[in-house]
Amino acid sequence: MSFYNGIANLTNWAANVILPTLAGLFFVAAVLRFSRGLEYYQSMYGGFLCLMGSGLLRALETFASQRSWNDPDVYWMSMVSLVDWVSNVIMPICAALEVAAGGASLVSNMRIQHTANWQRHCLAAGLCLLLSGLLRLAEYFVTQGVGGVT
Repeated sequence: MSFYNGIANLTNWAANVILPTLAGLFFVAAVLRFSRGLEYYQSMYGGFLCLMGSGLLRALETFASQRSWNDPDVYWMSMVSLVDWVSNVIMPICAALEVAAGGASLVSNMRIQHTANWQRHCLAAGLCLLLSGLLRLAEYFVTQGVGGVT
């Protein structure tokens, strides 16, 4: 067994076993503190942080494992996968959340943030979708233009 495989196995064990277990313990502590009327948000945030660490580690593992370790394009393909995932998944979800916040602000005349109004939320949603569409268009042109510029 090489040092690299040992580190990979240790990271896998920490992400798949230890962090979710710690998240469960943090959530139990948060519920117990909440039931006693104490401040519970630190424990809740700790549980979410453990779950986010586990999920982010798994996501980075997926981004980096698309090519073999000795391929010179492994970092480039990891970055392309990250940009693809952010533009195709995160940006549309962010747009939907901004539309919901803008609708809630418009209907209830309640401000979600101190300086926020419904126009800003709707503009942010449009910009999220615009950025997502432009990145998808650029991705399409890059994959279609493999032959080079003529």
